[in-house]
Amino acid sequence: MQVGLLFNGQGAQKAGMGVDLYENQPVFRQYIDRASEILDYDLLAVFQNEAELAQTRYAQPAIVAFDLALYQTLQAAGLPPVQAALGLSLGEYPALAASGLMTFDQAIALVKDRGAYMQAVGDQNPGKMVAVLDSQQDLIEATIQRLQEAGQAVYLANFNTFNQLVIGGVQDAVDQAVAALEAAGIKKQVALPVSGAFHTPLLQDAADQMAARFKGEHFTAGTFPVYSNTTKTVFNPANLTEVLTQQITHPTYFAQCLQAMQANGVDTWIEIGPAATLVKFAKKIVAKDNPKMTVTDANSLAETLAFLQEQKG
Repeated sequence: MQVGLLFNGQGAQKAGMGVDLYENQPVFRQYIDRASEILDYDLLAVFQNEAELAQTRYAQPAIVAFDLALYQTLQAAGLPPVQAALGLSLGEYPALAASGLMTFDQAIALVKDRGAYMQAVGDQNPGKMVAVLDSQQDLIEATIQRLQEAGQAVYLANFNTFNQLVIGGVQDAVDQAVAALEAAGIKKQVALPVSGAFHTPLLQDAADQMAARFKGEHFTAGTFPVYSNTTKTVFNPANLTEVLTQQITHPTYFAQCLQAMQANGVDTWIEIGPAATLVKFAKKIVAKDNPKMTVTDANSLAETLAFLQEQKG
């Protein structure tokens, strides 16, 4: 059994997340309490506040703290050695901290500022994102390129699967892209409930602020490889700051990273976070007979631990 971890990113949050884990899992409670100290507010209260979880500045630290506290809970309960990890966008921070490339305290403090920067820039420079659900990704890319050459601020943002590509940009440009794709025969498109066009140049100011924020931070080698959505290769301490800065304005290649992990031996997939989202992507990309689990709450934690114990024999 070669375990690959998948960490939720922004959008997985929901009111009430983590309450049962906080009440019943001492390790989870310990890490959430530590995150609250770093953030200087009650994170458990945020977990139960739908309005705050809808704001990037609260959502990002909440998700990273949740992911990491749940990872540590799994570790304490006997998680087998990890072959590799991958987080979707924001989820790279808990993946990196789980591996040891950065510390828990670093991850929470960095993401507190990242969320604030992205909230402010998104408020000042609002955008729109649309998931395009079609396998003709070459056609989608060519359409977006033509619109860019015509001066439209619309961009490729997320390659989630080989049948789901998210585009983003200013609203009028994205609407033009939607119309152009429909005219080309691509009918299934879904607007996403976000206020900013993440992973596009509209967030450049936030990337610049994050680059400055990283100065003085130090990172170490991890205990297992973590794949970058931006480069499709493994992070290392030397390029971590540069890649995490680029991540804010560059497309994510989650699907390609899943393929790379499978090629390097991962055969058991465990998603960690408040929602079951990434396993749905994995089911469309990696081998069907690979076990795929999501740990979101006390019940799924118990089920996953029982499965892992059974595999140990």
